[in-house]
Amino acid sequence: MIQELKLRVNPRTAASMDEIVRYLDKYNDIPAQSIRGIRILKRSIDARQRNVVVNLKVRVYIDEPMTQDYLVPPIEYKPVDGKRQAIVVGMGPGGLFAALRLIELGIKPIVLERGKDVMKRRVDASRIQREGFVDPESNYCFGEGGAGAYSDGKLYTRSKKRGSVNRILGIFVQHGAREDILIDAHPHIGSDKLPGVIKAMRETILRCGGEVHFETRVTGLIVEDGTVTGVETAGGESFSGPVVLATGHSARDVYQMLHDSDITVEAKGIAVGVRLEHPQRIIDQIQYHSVLGRGEYLPAAEYNFVTQVDHRGVYSFCMCPGGFVVPAVSEPDGLVVNGMSPSNRGSHWANSGMVVEIHPEDLPSEYNKYGVMAMMMFQRDMERRAYAEAGNTLIAGAQRMKDFVDGKTSRNIPPSSYLPGVQPSRLDLWMPPFVANRLRKGFKVFGKNARGFLTNDAIVIGVETRTSSPLRIPRDNLLLHHVTIQGLYPCGEGAGYAGGIVSSAIDGERCAEALAEAFK
Repeated sequence: MIQELKLRVNPRTAASMDEIVRYLDKYNDIPAQSIRGIRILKRSIDARQRNVVVNLKVRVYIDEPMTQDYLVPPIEYKPVDGKRQAIVVGMGPGGLFAALRLIELGIKPIVLERGKDVMKRRVDASRIQREGFVDPESNYCFGEGGAGAYSDGKLYTRSKKRGSVNRILGIFVQHGAREDILIDAHPHIGSDKLPGVIKAMRETILRCGGEVHFETRVTGLIVEDGTVTGVETAGGESFSGPVVLATGHSARDVYQMLHDSDITVEAKGIAVGVRLEHPQRIIDQIQYHSVLGRGEYLPAAEYNFVTQVDHRGVYSFCMCPGGFVVPAVSEPDGLVVNGMSPSNRGSHWANSGMVVEIHPEDLPSEYNKYGVMAMMMFQRDMERRAYAEAGNTLIAGAQRMKDFVDGKTSRNIPPSSYLPGVQPSRLDLWMPPFVANRLRKGFKVFGKNARGFLTNDAIVIGVETRTSSPLRIPRDNLLLHHVTIQGLYPCGEGAGYAGGIVSSAIDGERCAEALAEAFK
């Protein structure tokens, strides 16, 4: 007999299969000797009350052997040699999953990536951290795997109406991710594990007859009779086929190329602010309601804060428990930070973007001259200002959190995970006032809601600007091609239709399906 049960157990019980067996024997009248196997189907932590519990959904095999069934069945990818081909520009999650879905649909993907493969990117990311050298084509934003490859690998998303989250997670598992991501409420691969998974996806594309071209930057679209029929590259090559454009939220040259080619782009809102870093023990103490922190059986605690200040949202973004702050720069004259976590989330720090929602109409009048490109230019200028305030280095400006709120100078800065280093800076003075003032008020609200959160043991590091695309590339709601030109499928976060790894992957699959339907 097989039973599926929902359990609410303490963290120690949830951490051990033997303890779960004992729990079922004692509280569910299932004799331990009759349990032949247990599969955990879902797992989440409920820390709303002082006594933290773990919610489990389990499948119990009683007096019959445990089968090797899949939580999500693997996908069979068949050869596409000699099939019709399509171009995929960009190899982040949108592009990768578009390419894999095209293979499923019998179309050969030609993947063009401006950066290097995911392993070579590791060397370039290290040079940014240790030497301050920024390769504009291979960094934390550009290269195989996109911005998510080395900036955490969190897989939680609320974008469940547009496609199957479990399908996306299953493809990750099929390519080497742990099965835990199918179980946990907030799945996470980790920046140390995700590169291997991405490499395995590339190998699937190549094994099936697709092509992958690294260090191949697309500089133009080939348009015939109102239809995109291919692309041109910086190396003088051209590739033929309809185009899935999945270049990520930092490809400013692509936005400029589209705008200069009279291909419609639209201004959209973004969110900007700082990266907030606490000692992880403080977040553990707050979230688990204990001065002892998380103890032996609980993971590093997360948080999620949101409020409204002066008619704009102020919220936490990309929270990285047990993580590190990294320089997510893609241009040599800017400074922008992001966060990442290894799979064990084992560092001494917790960090999160703390950002303010900005609409195009919020920008100073000096940006009116840029038209639809205004938000992108504002974003760029914030990064350049941060770089200048840091003395034209990547040693980021930082301020103790309460000092930021109180408008005081921080005479010294506590240790930080940010490897290039931090230095005291009055972020509250040089950041745009409509950003800094809302952050101040938001921090006060969060401090009231979570006692101990607003503290000078935490620091704000500037600036965080790459939360999303500063433009949208508009597309037909049903057919998903560009609104004014066929054969071009704007995709993922860079097109303004996703926000994170999973939602970008879902959008990549949708664009591949729309392209395949157009082929018919």
